[in-house]
Amino acid sequence: MKKEDRYSNLYYLEELDDYKVADSDKDVRGWTVRDSNGKKIGEVDNLIVNKNTERVVYLSVEVDESIIAANIQPFTMKDYEDEIMDFINEEDENHIIIPIGMATLDEENEIVFTPKIEYDTFAETKRFRRGDQVYRDYEEDVYNSYTRPDSDPIYPDDDTYYDNDDFNW
Repeated sequence: MKKEDRYSNLYYLEELDDYKVADSDKDVRGWTVRDSNGKKIGEVDNLIVNKNTERVVYLSVEVDESIIAANIQPFTMKDYEDEIMDFINEEDENHIIIPIGMATLDEENEIVFTPKIEYDTFAETKRFRRGDQVYRDYEEDVYNSYTRPDSDPIYPDDDTYYDNDDFNW
C-alpha cells in the first residue's frame, strides 16, 4: 500500500450539510491563531471533522503571509520507508492543520493559542492548498513536526489515532 492511499475519513465542516458546531462548543472559524509567544500564525479557516468519531479533530488555518515568507529550513525526518524527506511547500499552499487538543481558546478576544508550538515550527511545517483532502500521511507529517518524536512513531490506521489528548478539547 502506498503511503498516500492510507486511511482518511476527514471532511471539512463546510462540506457536511448535516453537521454543525455543538451549542456547547465554540465555532472558532475566523478567529486569529497565535503561537506560544503570542505571535500571529494565521486565521482559522475551517474545522476538519472525522466522520467516524463525529467530532472535530483539526483546525484548518490559513497561515499569515509572514509564515510563507519565512525562509526557514523545512522540518526533515525519515518517512515510513526510512527515506529522508523534506517538506517542500508549493505555490498556493497556504494552510496548515492543528490538532484541536494542541490549541487553547481566549473566548473573550476570539484568539486560538498554541501554547506548545512556536512560530518557527509553524514556518517549517508542510502546508496544503485550501480544500485539499487531508490524508493520513499529511496528518502524521504535521503531527511529527509539532511533536518532534525521538524515534519513528507508529500510528494506527483507524480512528484510535484520534484517542490521543492532542485531538480532544
